[in-house]
Amino acid sequence: MKIGICTGGGDCPGLNAVIRAVTRHAILDYGMDVYGIEQSINGLLCDPPAARKLSLLDVAGILDRGGTILGTSNKGSPFKDPETGETSIAKATSNWKSLGLDCLLVVGGDGTQRMALQLHDAGMPIIGIPKTIDNDYQPTDIAIGFMTAVEVAADSILRLRSTAEAHSRVMVCEVMGRDAGFIALHAGIASAANVILLPEIPYDFDVIVKAMEARKLRGRNFSVIVVAEGAREIGREPLFRSSATGSMHLGGVADEIARQIHERSGMDSRVTVLGHIQRGGAPSTLDRILATAFGVAAVDLAAAKKFGRVVGYKKGEISSVAYTEFENGTRSLKLDDPFLRAAESVGICLGR
Repeated sequence: MKIGICTGGGDCPGLNAVIRAVTRHAILDYGMDVYGIEQSINGLLCDPPAARKLSLLDVAGILDRGGTILGTSNKGSPFKDPETGETSIAKATSNWKSLGLDCLLVVGGDGTQRMALQLHDAGMPIIGIPKTIDNDYQPTDIAIGFMTAVEVAADSILRLRSTAEAHSRVMVCEVMGRDAGFIALHAGIASAANVILLPEIPYDFDVIVKAMEARKLRGRNFSVIVVAEGAREIGREPLFRSSATGSMHLGGVADEIARQIHERSGMDSRVTVLGHIQRGGAPSTLDRILATAFGVAAVDLAAAKKFGRVVGYKKGEISSVAYTEFENGTRSLKLDDPFLRAAESVGICLGR
């Protein structure tokens, strides 16, 4: 067999680890040829297609390297426009055939996998591999990149905690996650945050102020607040800010919280937005292990010609699910999540 692999969406730690696992398992155990498609699915829209054969030497030493040797893109789906989408799908499919590939392994989150499903529906055999630091992709309990993002965020928040205590300040740290609070919740617990604000639980600002005042009565004149970029106050919509290119992104809630804290309590409040630092750098041990397991599972599916499926980690096992078995690609924290209870049980305020 000849299989292709591409990485799509935002970069995250662990992409090179999964490329390595796919290449090594496919060549060593199945004698397959492996081709890397460059710059996500966009590589199939180039003339000639942007693809290169991968050897064992090509993937040597990349297990712990950040980024992706194949490049990636999160500029939006080339199939979205009704006027040009069908033409783009036809071109991608034609170029895939010209490469002589038997299937394409697509590493990405919800947006990338929606594009992959369109290609699958057009006749291209697809196998999905989930990655997203947001951890909000439905077919898996843990996605590639999530645990590294949590470690980076938790380490950063711990550093903010020490300076908050030294200066008797409130430090507000905004983390990624879009509409899901997985990074904020897990990083907040791991760094002994005092307040964690999540998209799933609209916050009451009076509750936050009372929590900080209670700390002051105990002699704790500082607080650390971790807020997900999609968090919002009760009765209000999430905040957005524009990038240098003019596009709008979730964010700005940390500045609003710091302002309100200063106005209501007089406490000195400072803001840190971690941003893309959560997506860069070497993958953690757990992400290297998960990426390797996902890559191996995807190659096994390809060898068995079980296409149209996404590998994942569910209930402690590596498994796979058909694209058709889930209606919505994204997920969020459930209100009965045991980690929510754990956070509140150790005194962390969730703003409710």
